[in-house]
Amino acid sequence: MFSKTLEFVVGLFVLIGLAALAVLAIQVGSASLGRTDSYDITAHFENIGGLNVKAPVSIGGVRIGRVTAIDLDTELFSARVTMSIEDTYNELPIDTSASILTSGLLGAQFVGLDPGGEFDFLADGDEIELTQSTIQLENLIGRFMFSGPGSESE
Repeated sequence: MFSKTLEFVVGLFVLIGLAALAVLAIQVGSASLGRTDSYDITAHFENIGGLNVKAPVSIGGVRIGRVTAIDLDTELFSARVTMSIEDTYNELPIDTSASILTSGLLGAQFVGLDPGGEFDFLADGDEIELTQSTIQLENLIGRFMFSGPGSESE
C-alpha cells in the first residue's frame, strides 16, 4: 500500500515538473498561446548584422511586435525585413524610422522604431522609408586602426 502511494506521489511530482518546464519553455520562447491581431510592415536595410526572425520590434524599450521574415530584395540588393506589429499599436506615423539596435554590449539585436510627427498612420503592407542599418564593430575598429594622426578624417 505504501509503495503505490509513493509511486503516485512521484508520478504527480514528475507531471507537475513537466508542466512547469512547458510553461517556462513557452515564456522563454516568447510564444503566445492565443494569437493577437497584428499588421505587417516592411523596411529595407543595407546591413542587418545578426538580426534574426522573431527578434523584438520595440519603441522606447516596449515590445510592440516581432520580426517575421528576413529576405533579400533582388532589385535593390538590400535586406527586406518584415515586421508584425500588434494592432494595439496601430497609430504609428508614416514617417516612423527604423533602426537595428543591440541590447547591451554583446546582446541580441532588435528593431527599434522611432515615431515621426505625421498625422497619417502606417497600415498593413506599408513600408518604412527611413532606416538605419546596424553598426559593424569590425568596420569601426578598422577605421580607428588605419586612420593615423596625419590622415584626413571623413
